[in-house]
Amino acid sequence: MLTLTYPSKTWAHGLPAGGKLAALALATIALFALREPAHLALAALGAAGLVASGGGEFARASLRPLWMLWPFVAIVAAWHLWLRDPAGIAIILRMITAVALANFITMTTRLTDMIAVIEWLLRPFARVIPAARIALAIALTIRFIPVMLLRAGDLALAWRARSPASPRWRILPALTLSTLDDATRVAEALRARGGVD
Repeated sequence: MLTLTYPSKTWAHGLPAGGKLAALALATIALFALREPAHLALAALGAAGLVASGGGEFARASLRPLWMLWPFVAIVAAWHLWLRDPAGIAIILRMITAVALANFITMTTRLTDMIAVIEWLLRPFARVIPAARIALAIALTIRFIPVMLLRAGDLALAWRARSPASPRWRILPALTLSTLDDATRVAEALRARGGVD
């Protein structure tokens, strides 16, 4: 649970974490600046090429978090089809591309490297902000998001195997409890390793 870094090395694993996070921030800003679906489609193809550059197994592993986006894609698509608003295409392309890029960075960057970058950014505020704790909290949040998406997908599949009804909100109690259980285990692991200064 403490790491979601892809175990096999790719060319991106050796790049500095700070550079990758800065590139992700700039790419996200650029995605929101784009308005035309054609331009966003090109950006999505670029993101797909970036993911594919890690190899076939890497690309397949990176598709799992993207698959968890399908309920959001379906809702956005249905809403904009009902409104007959073509802007939904841009929203969907932007969302998928941003998540694909963020997942690429997550899979190719060690947790410790991400914490180090965040600590460096917070260093000027060290007297008023516990930089190490904030950095760890941010890094763990980034790591937990795809885990929670996968867990929600697994719970939804388990529900559908037992009931014809749509799971919807019914999986939320189980998802909440499993997330709290994971958080407890991570806290215990951190305490066993000496915690955070």
